[in-house]
Order: sequence, then structure tokens, then C-alpha cells
Amino acid sequence: MNPRQLDHIKKIIMATRESLLRQLDETKEAWAEEKGQYADEVDQADHESDFAITLRNRDRERRLILKLDKTLTRIENDPDFGYCDRCGDEIGMRRLEARPTAELCINCKAKAEIHERQQKG
Repeated sequence: MNPRQLDHIKKIIMATRESLLRQLDETKEAWAEEKGQYADEVDQADHESDFAITLRNRDRERRLILKLDKTLTRIENDPDFGYCDRCGDEIGMRRLEARPTAELCINCKAKAEIHERQQKG
């Protein structure tokens, strides 16, 4: 990949990362503000159930932030970034724009998913 393409992917990663961090902060603030503001236990239980779902989503986002950080490190240190870890072909800009953490080209990823499904079922 050329430096311009790498810079483009870095910008996508940083924008995604900042957005995810903002969402995490907003969730923390909302929890702090809403805690204990319910008329009865049923309302509070409903809210806590909804919030548990939100927390699971935020945990997924937190893990994505870690993957994004790992990808930024790869971009800086790995001259093979943008090439498939399995076959060595270019991953492709469209795939990296959509999923900058991708380590496999679309063909190898599809094969891996088929293999995974066969192993499970």
C-alpha cells in the first residue's frame, strides 16, 4: 500500500475510534445521571435490563477499540499491512475502508467462515 492509502485508512480508524470513545463516555455519563431516578423498583429493573444490553454493546465496542489500536500499530510497524495474512494477496481498499481491522482478503475470509461453519455443524 502506498503512503496515501495508509494515511486514508489511519484516518478512518481514528474517526471510528473517537466515535466509539465518545459513545463510551456518553454511556458512563447517562448511567451516573439516571441512577436512582425511578419511581419504583419495576421501572428501575426495566432500566437496568436495558442498560445491561447497552453495556454488552459497549463492551463489544471497547474490544473493537483495542483491535483498532492494534491495527494502527500494524500500519506503523508492518510493511505487509494491507496484504492477506493467509494468501499474501492485497486485501483491497474497499474492504479495508469498510473493515480496517481485516487481516484476510475477502476470498480467504469467506473460506475461513465456510470452514468454521462446517466445524460447528
